[in-house]
Amino acid sequence: MSILARLLGFAYRYRGYTIAGYLCLLATIVLGLVQPMIFREVIDVGIGQQDTDHLLAMALALVAVNVVSSLAGFGMSYCNEYVSQRVAYDIRNALYDHLQRLSFAYHDRARTGELMSRVTSDVEHSRVFVGNGVLQIINTAVLYVAILSIMLSLDWWLSLVSLATLPFIAATAVMYGRRVHPMFRRVQRQWAHLTAVLQENITGVRVVKAFARENFEVTKFEDENQAFLERQVATSRLQAFVFPMMVFISSIGTVAILWFGGLEAIEGRLSVGSLIAFNSYLMRLAGPTRQFGWIVAWVSRATASGERLFEILDAPSPVRERPGAVARQTVDGTVRFEGVSFSYAQAIAAVVARPEVARDPAAVPETTGRRRDRDDRTLLTRASVPATPILSDINLVAEPDQVIAIVGHTGAGKSTLTSLIPRFYDATAGAVTVDGTPVGDYRLIDLRRRIGIVMQETLLFSASVSENIAFGNADASMEAIERAARAAQAYEFIQDLPFGFDTRIGERGVTLSGGQRQRLAIARALLIDPRILILDDATASVDMRTEFQIQEALKVVMKGRTTFIIAQRISTITHADQIVVLDHGAIVQRGTHEGLLASPGYYRDTYDMQLRDRDESSEPVVHFSGAVSLGAQDDR
Repeated sequence: MSILARLLGFAYRYRGYTIAGYLCLLATIVLGLVQPMIFREVIDVGIGQQDTDHLLAMALALVAVNVVSSLAGFGMSYCNEYVSQRVAYDIRNALYDHLQRLSFAYHDRARTGELMSRVTSDVEHSRVFVGNGVLQIINTAVLYVAILSIMLSLDWWLSLVSLATLPFIAATAVMYGRRVHPMFRRVQRQWAHLTAVLQENITGVRVVKAFARENFEVTKFEDENQAFLERQVATSRLQAFVFPMMVFISSIGTVAILWFGGLEAIEGRLSVGSLIAFNSYLMRLAGPTRQFGWIVAWVSRATASGERLFEILDAPSPVRERPGAVARQTVDGTVRFEGVSFSYAQAIAAVVARPEVARDPAAVPETTGRRRDRDDRTLLTRASVPATPILSDINLVAEPDQVIAIVGHTGAGKSTLTSLIPRFYDATAGAVTVDGTPVGDYRLIDLRRRIGIVMQETLLFSASVSENIAFGNADASMEAIERAARAAQAYEFIQDLPFGFDTRIGERGVTLSGGQRQRLAIARALLIDPRILILDDATASVDMRTEFQIQEALKVVMKGRTTFIIAQRISTITHADQIVVLDHGAIVQRGTHEGLLASPGYYRDTYDMQLRDRDESSEPVVHFSGAVSLGAQDDR
């Protein structure tokens, strides 16, 4: 019940509307209970005694009751819907806010489609429970207590006869609840799998078409859709059996009342009006009795959805802002790595919600001849994570106005090393400091606003060119945006776009070339005027001429800044102040271009493969001071 209590906690801030809605509900219940008494008076007095005045008075009273009941029903529906929609609004905001603050380690493992499913479908099921579900629970409870009290006052013997069916109805509801809860959980999880497949296919549609895998993807989606259909049908089959069964059981009570009540009326121990009123009350219990099944369904579905929602809201982030974090508006840019080690396995262990359940395959029920139940799957994927450290005992110092180039083979840990500076991850050993202060002691917003990053994967948003460039500094003037675009050698192609800086680009920037996207990403990083600049594969998608122009512009931009460059092309880093060679997470070489060429190792071997023949043939080679170049997507 703690899950349901937490869901209801979101409604507490709207307790005024909640109380008003419940008062209107009570009004409709009371007015509904008055109507059978009015009918009894009409039959026993108005018709039985042929009292037309009393008959008219009862008719007018019935009209008044219905008018007031309708107004109360409007108030109840409005307040209930208002509260439920506000609760859904708050839950969605809480989920989105928490997702924004979770570390890279969480998002490295979470499936985007499943996150979308929880923020949409699971929130909606929770909203229905907070609104209609709770209302019906209160309505049913109050009606049963009130109607049974009135029936006992009219005829205790007939009341006991009617109560004889309640244990069977309760037993059916309990059985239904026990069976339907895991079924609803499986339905919700399968819906998440289906959403994930859809999202991945839409995102990767170009790859699907490039490899002519449309039929494979259609089959994969059909399999997931078939599994979802089977689970929905299984749930509906149970509902189709239980609900009519509960109605049938309650109808037995009605038949008993009519038989025994009819005998008492014939013998004169009960008036006809009282019998009709008694039967009317019993009929009013039929609705709440049928609602038992729906209430169990709402509670079960809300519990299953609430578990999935709170799995996100309760997920810890190993990268947290510490109490008393340093608030600094400026930094000089001295970066130190002191005995730093990092392991993805340890970072991931901090965010996995719960271990995957090891289950006996033979115990997993078959849903079709091809598929097995996957109820033990969680939000976080179980992709393999290297058990060995990605970085080991890194010691490195970068001073302001220095350019530090980082080279090494794919997977050597280049990108991971620079990701520790803005605290995308926290080092598992050692310390990373900026101006002598550990990065963990800074406020995250202050730390990251002092760092400009051009990542390996260039992501742009569905917005205008100027909005994308100003993403890190929404208050930037148009003059500053244009200046950043010129520095990134993007100004000319932006002017050629249909609406210049106001041109809206497609999702993820698909309407632009790879080189254009990278130049916009560089402009975005430069606009925030960072003291520390991290360029990770920033010019890999541009031609040599544009790369040269960008590097010439960066020469001016880099002055006074601490710049980290991840590179594989030697030609772009020959004038770096310090070149660091990583191999399996450890620094195996460091020095200047000339010094490293004089020593055997990875750097000289790479230079021989890339440039030796061209240098010896006396062909001119363009050297880019502070340049950035080819990195690998798996460099972590």
